[in-house]
Amino acid sequence: MVHLIDLNFQLPKTIASFVVPSDAGPILIETGPHSVFPILEKGLADLGYKVSDIKHVLLSHIHFDHAGAAWALAEAGATIYVHPRGWKHMHDPSRLYESAKRIYQDKMEELWGEMHAIPAEQLMAIEDGITLNLGGHEFTALHTPGHANHHIAWKWNDTVFTGDVAGCRIEGGPIVPPCPPPDINLEAWEASIDRILSHEPQRLFLTHFGEVTDVADHFAQLKEILKDWGAWIKPHWEAGKSAGEITSAFQAYADAQLAEQGADAVSIARYNAANPAWMSVAGLMRYWQKKSEGAF
Repeated sequence: MVHLIDLNFQLPKTIASFVVPSDAGPILIETGPHSVFPILEKGLADLGYKVSDIKHVLLSHIHFDHAGAAWALAEAGATIYVHPRGWKHMHDPSRLYESAKRIYQDKMEELWGEMHAIPAEQLMAIEDGITLNLGGHEFTALHTPGHANHHIAWKWNDTVFTGDVAGCRIEGGPIVPPCPPPDINLEAWEASIDRILSHEPQRLFLTHFGEVTDVADHFAQLKEILKDWGAWIKPHWEAGKSAGEITSAFQAYADAQLAEQGADAVSIARYNAANPAWMSVAGLMRYWQKKSEGAF
């Protein structure tokens, strides 16, 4: 059984956490940002749990919308499981936080809340392919770069908790890829999709947002939109335009795609809260720059 907690980040159905009951207490997958920690607490209470009941937290990656509240779970006694490349940033988040603060400035605390260090003894760096046996459940870590170099998709039985590697899809609507800098790699992302498909999952749980059962079709659509967005950005990057110069045009392009696939104004606002256009512009321009430099 999987319980979904809607963290109501800016709007309903933008960020989810997932709870799997176990013999070792509730296992939490994704914490969401610290700014909505009270909502996570209430969601746990509605399931009959306290924060201190959670002893195991699985993170897909260290971006604030997925891991920002991990320190608060650790403070309450949980062990946090994270990609080896994310370990140091959870142990000492100062660089991660200050980097984000330069972007979000005076909105940093409102959007993301606080972020504090997690003691080393409560952080577990999980290598690729490792299976954790937690309270009678087996969770296998699939390192799945493309969105982030420090990304894990967690396989559990016939289910995969996908973080961002399966994109964003709200209420069964269109599928869009979150493409923030600095790690976007379209080829690696496609390979990660193929890796997940090779495990033949019957359902996915997306942090943005919820359960997906048409797995093959979902990933086929995601591959197409990744190529489409990359192709849209490339000539603008080649022309030497800045991210700021093209963000409005890309926003209109992405919103039109959503509308063409049936998303109404409320749904489009949810997609933009979960996946802001400016981040995808910046990430994809960085991708083309790195590709031109032979970084991959």
